[in-house]
Amino acid sequence: MEPDKQDSPPPEESQPTPPPATNCCINCGGPTVFPPEPPSRSDISPPPAYRPIRSPAVNLPPNHLTPQQSIILAPIPKSQKVPVLSPPFSFQSPPAKRIHSPDDLRRFHDSPTAVNFLGFVVALSDSVCGQKVSDPCPTVSPTVSALVSVLQTLIQFVDDIPPVGQSSRYGNLSYRIWHSRMVQNAETLMHRFITLQDDEDAYWPAAAEIIPYFTDSFGNESRIDYGTGHETNFAAWLYCLARLGLIKEEDYQAVVTKVFVKYLDLMRKLQLVYCLEPAGSHGVWGLDDYHFLPFVFGSSQLIDHKYMKPKSIHNEDILESFSNEYLYLSCVAFVKKVKKGPFAEHSPMLSDISGVPNWNKVNTGLLKMYKAEVLGKVPIMQHFLFGSLIPCFIPTSMLPDFKS
Repeated sequence: MEPDKQDSPPPEESQPTPPPATNCCINCGGPTVFPPEPPSRSDISPPPAYRPIRSPAVNLPPNHLTPQQSIILAPIPKSQKVPVLSPPFSFQSPPAKRIHSPDDLRRFHDSPTAVNFLGFVVALSDSVCGQKVSDPCPTVSPTVSALVSVLQTLIQFVDDIPPVGQSSRYGNLSYRIWHSRMVQNAETLMHRFITLQDDEDAYWPAAAEIIPYFTDSFGNESRIDYGTGHETNFAAWLYCLARLGLIKEEDYQAVVTKVFVKYLDLMRKLQLVYCLEPAGSHGVWGLDDYHFLPFVFGSSQLIDHKYMKPKSIHNEDILESFSNEYLYLSCVAFVKKVKKGPFAEHSPMLSDISGVPNWNKVNTGLLKMYKAEVLGKVPIMQHFLFGSLIPCFIPTSMLPDFKS
């Protein structure tokens, strides 16, 4: 008799052994390992209260700005009244150079003299806003007429002294003869408008101080060149006349449309006849090889013009029809006359400015650029002269009449 078998559980079915963990799917072979989750923030570094959708703007210090950015961010120069001196006068003969380093130039720009001189340029610009060259002026004083006759005499000197034949591209030697004659006749030319004053004896000593500004306005005799520094000397000469009260605010429009236009005619004739070399030119990166202020005054003339926009300088018909009425168009036409090739290549700055939406922005931008690129450059301003009419580095407290 077999023993009783105990009831025992049925044997368990063997479970299949799981495959070893791998980084690939056994079916498709794709990756099965995902990157670990980023660690959670600790209590030491709690999450910020907010997360900006973009990085905040960073205000770079001024010394990290490019020259173009500095000009754009600079304040717009403002027009200022010129403080007129009263007799008895005390003149400095001759005026002297005072700027020899960047520190000297910085002190000059911080002085009321620099602010008022630039304000005078802005006032001249404002006086022709919306005006054509041929528009009647409120007044054309005998002094303004005398200034025009002075410049006409210098144009006649050019006709009397023809250029000599030479092989060099720049610097005809006949210019030195013209310059010498201009210097020899400078005092006589100054007397043309000084004698028109009621108290002419009080103004006679002024000639010795204003003549150096005048003779430095038409180029350098030894180098036979011309640039924006000489143009600035002409503006300084006009500023001296305003300081003496010989030019008044009501004369400003005539000073630009009569005197400065005649000066521009003279300088273009000198440049073409005697082949003056551009002095310290910026080359293709400048407005012009020679001038700056005509672009300032000319852009003011075109402010709020109904039809002509900055891009109109590319229209040859407009240049031909209106260059005799607007200084800006006249300058562009002259550049196209003396330079060959595509306009955007030989004058990229002017080409870029033509993309500005309106003339008001062009004018304010050029005024800021004039301050930075002409009045703000040591190589130009190291030749600038200072005397009693244009004092140098004098604190504002010592010149109450210069306060605006």
